[in-house]
Amino acid sequence: MNVSKPESVLVYVGLDRVGDSLLKLPFVRGLRQAFPDAHITWLAGKETSVYATCMAPVVKGLIDEVIENAGIGLHPSELLRKPLGGRKFDLIIDSQKIMWASASLWRIPHKTFISPAGRFLLSSKKPARGYKFPKSMQRQLLDLLELASGEKFRTPNSLDLDPGDAYRADALQLLPQGPDYIGFAPGSGGKPKCWALENFIRLAAAQADQGRTPVFFLGPQEPEWLEPVRQQVPSALFPLQEKENCFDPLYTIALAGRLTASVSNDSGVGHMIALGGNPLVSLFGPTVPEKFMPMGDQLTIIEAKTFGGREISLIPYQAVADALKVALQETGS
Repeated sequence: MNVSKPESVLVYVGLDRVGDSLLKLPFVRGLRQAFPDAHITWLAGKETSVYATCMAPVVKGLIDEVIENAGIGLHPSELLRKPLGGRKFDLIIDSQKIMWASASLWRIPHKTFISPAGRFLLSSKKPARGYKFPKSMQRQLLDLLELASGEKFRTPNSLDLDPGDAYRADALQLLPQGPDYIGFAPGSGGKPKCWALENFIRLAAAQADQGRTPVFFLGPQEPEWLEPVRQQVPSALFPLQEKENCFDPLYTIALAGRLTASVSNDSGVGHMIALGGNPLVSLFGPTVPEKFMPMGDQLTIIEAKTFGGREISLIPYQAVADALKVALQETGS
């Protein structure tokens, strides 16, 4: 059998949140392009994957099977037991770099094994001498796919992900023609990545004073922020609180298409807003944009390190206000 066209493929990741899943989507699409007839299994070894839940419609036809909480990549003791109950795969692609975890995956019966761990020590195929593993998560995965397939895959600046007519109709109903809508996403999966809510409120109030309508994207972990924002920015809208199944990523992407410009922390919502195709000011504290930058061609990145450290609180209010002003000027608003 030609190993370049395997019948079964296993891809290992630790876990997938929404933001991760969007960055990984070009790799998933490329995987199906490279191996159109293969049965593709997505293995989340440490936790869960949104490809099994809210992002399942997006990868329908691309991924055949998602395994979650597989117990691989958690502890070296895994090397003492048989992984995945003895299942076999023609091709295994390991997306991480920890050597013992890669060794655990290597014990799954396979024909070809691709892994960057230990400078590709266990990998069946290795990159050319002098190769440097890229910082970007997206490019890391595409490089592994190129190694596995022998094909070339470009790094996209944006992501073609059409939310569909039904989602767009809902977005138009909640954000109808007329006002300039300015998006604010103050949350994130980790509090160290969150610029102060008071700063977002101050920005929103300033935009409201200029006749624009603030739109806040508050996730399921942030219900306590709803009332403070409502009290201090009475004209603000909260579309994710207006609809059943409101945290569907495609719904957020459709809403983002109605925005004139936005400000967001490094978060899954920020990645979704970027895909709306409009200007986004994206704030980075402890995380680095080189690895986690959203996909979009109208991004302004502001990093805490520019102001002396990794704490996102170091980013001054005025720097963000000025960046938003420039973004709005570029749209003609």
